[in-house]
Amino acid sequence: MSFFVSNNSIVREIWGKSDTVLFIFAGASAEFALNKAVDWLYFTGKLPSDPIGRLFSTVTYARRIIYSSESEALKAIDTMRHIHSAVENSRGSIIPDWAYRDVLFMLIHYSIASFELLERILTDEEK
Repeated sequence: MSFFVSNNSIVREIWGKSDTVLFIFAGASAEFALNKAVDWLYFTGKLPSDPIGRLFSTVTYARRIIYSSESEALKAIDTMRHIHSAVENSRGSIIPDWAYRDVLFMLIHYSIASFELLERILTDEEK
């Protein structure tokens, strides 16, 4: 079976630790609130009305991508894209690519920072 993220990837180690995941989302959620680029995350009202539920939902998607076969991970990504398309249609505005990149870069940054704070310094290759 071909995995989307290889079994020996540092990504699996980082996202496999609940404390690290909580730190990732604590940092990212604080930055989300300050970043106009991610206003679309608040459009439906689901994030402010149920932040813990949204945390678990997001972690579930992340784990479906990181720990699944390539085909299952791609299905999860397609589902996320469908959800985002529905938000775009509802608000009458496309989410720009740079906004997705901002979120991705936040998650990458806080993944590295959280793991290094709680576990160890990552090598350049791991980063």
